[in-house]
Amino acid sequence: MSKNKITVLGAGSWGTTLAILLTQKFDVTVWEFDKAAAEVLKTERTNKKFLPGIIFPENLSVTNDLSEAVKDAALVTFAVPSFAVRSLCENVKNFINKDQILVTVIKGLEDVTFLRMSQIIDSIIPNKRGVVALSGPTHAEEVARGIPSTIVAACPDLSLAEEVQKAFMTDSFRVYTNEDIIGVEIAAASKNVIAIVAGISDGIGFGDNTKAALITRGLAEIIRLGKKVNALEKTFSGLAGIGDLIVTCQSKHSRNRYVGEELGKGKSIDEIIGSMTMVAEGVKNCKSILHFAQKFDVEMPLTEELYRIIYEKADLKDSLKRLLGRKEKYEHWE
Repeated sequence: MSKNKITVLGAGSWGTTLAILLTQKFDVTVWEFDKAAAEVLKTERTNKKFLPGIIFPENLSVTNDLSEAVKDAALVTFAVPSFAVRSLCENVKNFINKDQILVTVIKGLEDVTFLRMSQIIDSIIPNKRGVVALSGPTHAEEVARGIPSTIVAACPDLSLAEEVQKAFMTDSFRVYTNEDIIGVEIAAASKNVIAIVAGISDGIGFGDNTKAALITRGLAEIIRLGKKVNALEKTFSGLAGIGDLIVTCQSKHSRNRYVGEELGKGKSIDEIIGSMTMVAEGVKNCKSILHFAQKFDVEMPLTEELYRIIYEKADLKDSLKRLLGRKEKYEHWE
């Protein structure tokens, strides 16, 4: 990096974690969209809501001003919920310049347009060096504590991915590169959906056999979708694919798995979402991914049943019967 500043747009748990991580090597500015919340972060020097107990280093600053946030930054990292990325891009586009690399750590697929996060950023912000997607099995709660973690920086221009790799790499945070940004982003969005299904299994009280089956068959339908849109199959056997899928389906930190667990216990989706302070991307992505898959005639039975449960209020027992009663298949059918 030729410059010493990196910007993170979004002060949620992941944005805050990455900002703190990057202070090991750079001056970091975090942008918080809510002015009052930004003032609290400035004053308290910690994010009590999303990352309690972690104190901000001296070289981390907080602002509510987008222009101030991105000025002179070598990298600008987008770390807002997927539903907010389009409006953020519109608001920040005039402050980005042709020398800046834009990094998305957002996991999702936009409904209706079916655009991946990097595509939204790329289509709205014309002046930049390029867009890199950063994704992998990295829960903020563990990365913030320095627990060894790995992630993938993906971009068709591998030289940009390598710059991001060098910027984010620390003694406890290992970054790999990948040219397949399509596969990395499809995996990132889809795995949250499967994690909700895995959580339902936990909530019902099923065991390890069921969880293993859901992870494996969930990966199979993610790969089918990915291959249909020209992703590389090998990407899904890597960190952004099976790695992120495993941790999101298994971890106590997983918001998506938690949503599923509460559904499995009989709570309504509205009740669950209303009680949460953080966003579970799989709830919205379930709809966008299913519709995207239907556009390409890709069969995704787990995603389809979750859509029925969340959006059509289907009974869990009926969904289970449909899944277990499906026609016999060869395991590796296309």
